[in-house]
Amino acid sequence: MTRKRGVGLIVPTVLLGIALGWRLLDAGTAAAADPAPASVPSVPVTTSVAKIQDVPEYLDGLGTVQALNVVQIKAQVNGTLIALPVPEGHEVHKDEIVAEIDPRPYKAALDQAMAQRDEDAALLQSATLDLHRYADLATRSFASVQQVDDQRATVNKDTAAVALDNAMVETAQINLGYCVIRSPIDGHLSFYLINVGNLIQSANQTGIITITQDKPISVVLTLPEADLVRIQAARAKGPVPVVAFNSQEQSKALATGTLLTPNNTIDTTTGTISLKATFINQDDHLWPGQFVNARVQIGILPKVVTIPQAAVQHGPDGLFTYIVKPDRTVDQANIEVGYQDSGQAVVTKGLAGNETVVVSGQSRLSPGTRVKTDQVAPAQASTGGVSPT
Repeated sequence: MTRKRGVGLIVPTVLLGIALGWRLLDAGTAAAADPAPASVPSVPVTTSVAKIQDVPEYLDGLGTVQALNVVQIKAQVNGTLIALPVPEGHEVHKDEIVAEIDPRPYKAALDQAMAQRDEDAALLQSATLDLHRYADLATRSFASVQQVDDQRATVNKDTAAVALDNAMVETAQINLGYCVIRSPIDGHLSFYLINVGNLIQSANQTGIITITQDKPISVVLTLPEADLVRIQAARAKGPVPVVAFNSQEQSKALATGTLLTPNNTIDTTTGTISLKATFINQDDHLWPGQFVNARVQIGILPKVVTIPQAAVQHGPDGLFTYIVKPDRTVDQANIEVGYQDSGQAVVTKGLAGNETVVVSGQSRLSPGTRVKTDQVAPAQASTGGVSPT
């Protein structure tokens, strides 16, 4: 009886141990199958802050630099070219001598004309004295009326001869003056078209040199005809600034000037309007014939929200940007962009300003992703720069 009771106690104990073992084994298997979740790494991104600021609004067009005036120096008298005092390409000033023609033949012609005038003036003086004598004698009946009239005609003839001589002297003086050619404007000299020692013919269409006035200087640019109304509205408010940029380096401003006028017609073949702007050009950064990118400032957008253009993303539902929330996760904000320029975009809807937006690293983002941010430098935020501070 005692033996059976011992066996009965052993069996429940064994069964309890087996059950505990299976439970421990199941717990270990579950632990091996479901390890503890690891922390999700943050995605590195570059960010910028949406700013509220005034933004200049520009119209961009391709322009060509034109000299304000171009003068081709030609000879007005025949002769030998004896001097070109100003070197090629140098700057000249108004009334500065730029070419000289041999003056000796014209100096001789002037001397001859003056000598002839002196001779005729002496004849006129003698005839005038004779007229006075005949007139006096006629009052006392010692000379006839016909003699007085004939002498008066002689005086008139000699007077006309002296007047003709004066005209010949003036002509000779003008021709002599043409032997010295002076610059009519301030500008830059071209290469010599004819060298010293050549015979110059006034009938020759080839000039001696060319002078271009480049202070101030002009830029002629073209814009779509649809922009003409906005340009006219800007001109009605006051002077319209124009900035000329290097055609190869868009970020390099060459000069700032003022819009002068649009052309009087629209080009019907291209649907564009030509405009002319003037620049002081004291540093000679603009040169005739140069191609530039011209930007016409037609106004200022006041107090608008701006973000770098790199922060604007394209999605199936339109434009959006990623916003970094205080908990370092991102959210997607649908936006509308009204104007883009110089690496920045003006947001007309979707942002209120001062939000932190993602500039780079968007390819790994989705709403709720945790990020590690680097702020864009303020000077680069407006140009799309992504260099972290």
